[in-house]
Amino acid sequence: MAKNKNKDLEYTGKREKYGVGQFILTVCLLIYTFICALPIILVFISAFSDEMSITQYGYSYFPKAWSLNGMNAVLRYGKQLYQSYMNTIVITLVGTGVGLLVMSMFAFVLTRHDFMLRKFLSVFMLIPMLFQGGQLSAYLIFTGTYHLKDNLLVLILPIMVSTMNIIILRTYIQTSVPEELMDSARIDGAGEFRTFFQITFPLMKPALAAVGFMMATMYWNDWQNALMFMDTASKKPLQLLLINIQKSIEMLVNARNIPSSALAAMQGSIPQATATMSTVIIVIGPIMVAYPFFQKYFIKGLTVGSVKG
Repeated sequence: MAKNKNKDLEYTGKREKYGVGQFILTVCLLIYTFICALPIILVFISAFSDEMSITQYGYSYFPKAWSLNGMNAVLRYGKQLYQSYMNTIVITLVGTGVGLLVMSMFAFVLTRHDFMLRKFLSVFMLIPMLFQGGQLSAYLIFTGTYHLKDNLLVLILPIMVSTMNIIILRTYIQTSVPEELMDSARIDGAGEFRTFFQITFPLMKPALAAVGFMMATMYWNDWQNALMFMDTASKKPLQLLLINIQKSIEMLVNARNIPSSALAAMQGSIPQATATMSTVIIVIGPIMVAYPFFQKYFIKGLTVGSVKG
């Protein structure tokens, strides 16, 4: 009985120490999170601050005056902003969905040891990761060979398949999908397609969510391809439209043909800084809303293959 009591006391002491360590770690993480959140908070506050207040006193967490001029300057492009939002949503959903399907099938093939083209496809997959032709060659191929100039497909295809994402999906299949489960399906007469879509693909949800979130973020923030390939205003994605809005405001502020007296009178009335912050909010808003729903899958998918204690 005495030995059991000593063990209980020893276990209780360890548990208390573990609790104190967890408390300290939690406090440190909360402080670190608050420090990382400060710039984002400043962006939101600055977006609704008065332009004159920012011009005179600089950016502040406690602005002298509030205003919606910056947000109104961006929302003034109502119809075009809505169209660009729809273009970006379509590009993101189609590119992410089709890309996940193609890459997951590719990863599944690479895990089949009896597939005779497995080594060839593995080397073929690594070539674009090591060697790239650059933007000029991509522009010539997509416009001259595929004739995708001013076509939404040119914003989807170039970044639809990634070598690193295929490696993540392949590793997840090898480590988290039991080989015996797929072998039993084949014994029951299931083909490769049925094995993949009914056995492997449903078990890949954590990895698909992690890779899908990274792909969606990449599509959502892509503006270089749109700048090179898109000409029609109704086909421009959100990021390119917001860049054009920023350029229009900068051009108005720095216009040389406007008298200096007029520029002095307009100083503080043109919402340059607040419009910039409003642009940032419009761009990152949907990503910030979607991230908490994918966080657990995102972490689980990225830690595939790690050592378990």
